Amino acid sequence: MFLFLSKLLPIFIYPLGLSCLLMLVALVTLWKRPKWASAAIASALVILLLSSNGWVANGIAQSLEWQHLPSGELPNAAAIVVLGGGTKPAIYPRPWVDVSEAGDRVLYGAELYNQGKAPIVILSGGRIEWKGGGPPEAEDMAQIVRAMGVPNSAILQEPNSLNTYQNAVEVRKLLEARNIEKRVLLVTSATHMPRSLRIFQRQGIDAIPAPTDFLVSQQELDELSESWQSVTLNILPDAYRLQQTTQSLKEYLGTIIYRLRGWL
Repeated sequence: MFLFLSKLLPIFIYPLGLSCLLMLVALVTLWKRPKWASAAIASALVILLLSSNGWVANGIAQSLEWQHLPSGELPNAAAIVVLGGGTKPAIYPRPWVDVSEAGDRVLYGAELYNQGKAPIVILSGGRIEWKGGGPPEAEDMAQIVRAMGVPNSAILQEPNSLNTYQNAVEVRKLLEARNIEKRVLLVTSATHMPRSLRIFQRQGIDAIPAPTDFLVSQQELDELSESWQSVTLNILPDAYRLQQTTQSLKEYLGTIIYRLRGWL
């Protein structure tokens, strides 16, 4: 139930859901309390315009992504841990496993193995039965890293976890069961790294951040005010930036909830 509620309730806090809720309030109060309705509509408009603004979207994402930028070359470790959340199963009409933008996690994990950073790649992620279906994400990720040259003997799958806390708990159990040193390269999306790193460290794992899937680069920050054309486009609402803001807010909200549960 916690897993379902953790997906459902935040919808009404994120910009799009909150704006829809405010517009519903406007519809209900339109005839008897037009001032309330006007305030609700205005609030919804402001929320949507701000959250789909280039400066806001990039600023919030950068505040997360740039917390754990590697200062140099990543060190070697006992294992590379790749967190799920970036694949879609090979269910009709997909001919093979698909990767979403967060699928950079899997690609980067395989690349780190090919660089010789660790002898083992641990793929962590199950699959929520009522959300898409298909085999565990760990199994899908294994197909991708094998295609990128990682031998089956170097792949360990952790197919049971359904959230970041469970990722850390199950990976710790796997490391202990196989007597693998708890010094690992942790690969996940850059926005997800601050929360993930603290959770893994709380489990006694010496996790070294190896972020990927960056939403914001220095060039994109420079482009925000580079010309009048870019300024104009970044002021106007954009669905991608709305999604980017929502993703960042999800991480901040997740941090609060995980801290309240004692997982951080």
